[in-house]
Amino acid sequence: MFRNNWKAVLAGGLFLAAPAFAKGQADQQAYCTYVMEQAQAQRNLLRTPTAIAGFTQPETGLPVQLVGGASLGLSDYRKAELTMDVARRNCELYKTATGAQQEIQYALASLEKDALLNRLTLIDHASESLDELMEQTSKMLLAQNATRLMLFTLQTTKIKLEADRADTRSKLAAIYVPPLSDQPLKELVAQKQNSEEGEQRALDKLSRQSNWDIRLSVGVHQQVNPVAYGAQPYGEVTVNYNLATRSINKHLDRAVGAHDQWKKVQEGDVVRQMEVLRQQLADCVTVQQAKLASFQEQDQQLDKNLQLVAAPDTPAAFDFHNQLAATQLLVRLEAADASFRIDRLRDYLAKNY
Repeated sequence: MFRNNWKAVLAGGLFLAAPAFAKGQADQQAYCTYVMEQAQAQRNLLRTPTAIAGFTQPETGLPVQLVGGASLGLSDYRKAELTMDVARRNCELYKTATGAQQEIQYALASLEKDALLNRLTLIDHASESLDELMEQTSKMLLAQNATRLMLFTLQTTKIKLEADRADTRSKLAAIYVPPLSDQPLKELVAQKQNSEEGEQRALDKLSRQSNWDIRLSVGVHQQVNPVAYGAQPYGEVTVNYNLATRSINKHLDRAVGAHDQWKKVQEGDVVRQMEVLRQQLADCVTVQQAKLASFQEQDQQLDKNLQLVAAPDTPAAFDFHNQLAATQLLVRLEAADASFRIDRLRDYLAKNY
């Protein structure tokens, strides 16, 4: 029965996972489309020559001239390429960052979902064992070797198991876990850091490009008053260089390093979130270990008491045996649940850190 239910739950999860996965990719694609469109607009702006039109008077006393032409800077042309590179790296960063953030956000929920599915299995096994005890007690009741109160004690335990099953299924239904990457978390975070560094380097190159420029201007000028015959062509080359280039570049290099250090301590960044998750998982292991030790100790005490009535020969002894056995089923269920959680948490820590 449990296997069929588990398959139904898993099938439902897969049914929801496909749209969720599509939504995740759609989000990334939509953002990249937005960024690339913005970059292409800026690229076209930088690559296209600037039209020039106006009036000028070369020197005092000379006639006013009408000037028309176009101007293009080599630095702007280079900036157009760098702008597209920045956009591509920004898109890549968004993809890697959202992937790592999603893994961190849903890690605990994913582990809890696995534990709840395993708990349903444990409840099924405990319920089967309890059914055997109830069947045996029912036969003794028919033979008038047991009382209805003995059977009622087992039925009460059965009710607790069924309530636990319903509660577990309710918790399972309330957990949402989108499709997560098969890559270890440490690799996802490393990819995000590499993408972030690549974006910062690209921005650094784009900023450096403003330190110099070679601008070419061409066009024609026409005397206005009196109107001269024929427009005359003109050309101009202008070289600009910022004298603080060395200092600017030094600060830009330091900014890249400072950005990396900032991201390592930023509360909202995945590097810091990854460390917080590691501490949470370690704390969960400690809690579950204490829980397991407590239930194991209780199980040992129950074993000792069961040995005293290993072969009950009176109705009172048989009743006591049943109560101990039913309680032990619940205790071992909790111990097995804690043990599974510990193993799952440790496996996750070993894989992802």
